[in-house]
Amino acid sequence: MPNYTLKINGEQVTVTVDADTPLLWVLRDELTMVGTKFGCGIAQCGACTVHINNTAVRSCSLPISSIEGESITTIEGLSDNGTHPVQEAWKEIDVPQCGYCQAGQIMTAAAFLKENSSPTKEEIREAMHGNICRCASYNRIEKAVELAAKNS
Repeated sequence: MPNYTLKINGEQVTVTVDADTPLLWVLRDELTMVGTKFGCGIAQCGACTVHINNTAVRSCSLPISSIEGESITTIEGLSDNGTHPVQEAWKEIDVPQCGYCQAGQIMTAAAFLKENSSPTKEEIREAMHGNICRCASYNRIEKAVELAAKNS
C-alpha cells in the first residue's frame, strides 16, 4: 500500500492506505478524528464535510490519492477551543437536537461565510441547502449562520 502525506489541521501526517480510500475513512479509522461523520456515503447529505484549501468538500467520496499535499481542515481544527464565530453562534442559538449533522453543517457555514461575509437569508438557505438535518433544525441553522455573519 502507498504512503500519503497530508496536512491536516496544520499538522503534517503520513498514512498508509489504498489509493481509493475516501478521506473520511482516513480521518476516522487511521487518524481517529471522529468529528467528521459518515452519513450517506455518496456525498449527498453533508455530514462528512471538511475544508480542503478553505473550500467545503464531502470527504466520504474523495479518494485520498487525489488530495495528497492539500491543506485539510476538519471540525477539530476549525478552532482550538470551539470559539470560531460559527461554533459560537451554534451554541448561542442552541442549534443541535441530535447533533449528528452539526459538524458538517458548521464546516459548510464556515466556508460559506469566508466567501460571503454579509449574506442574505436566501443566500444562506442556498449555501446550506445541500446539508441534510434529520431533526429539521433548518430554521435554527439559518439563524445561527446569520448571527455568525454579524459576529465575524
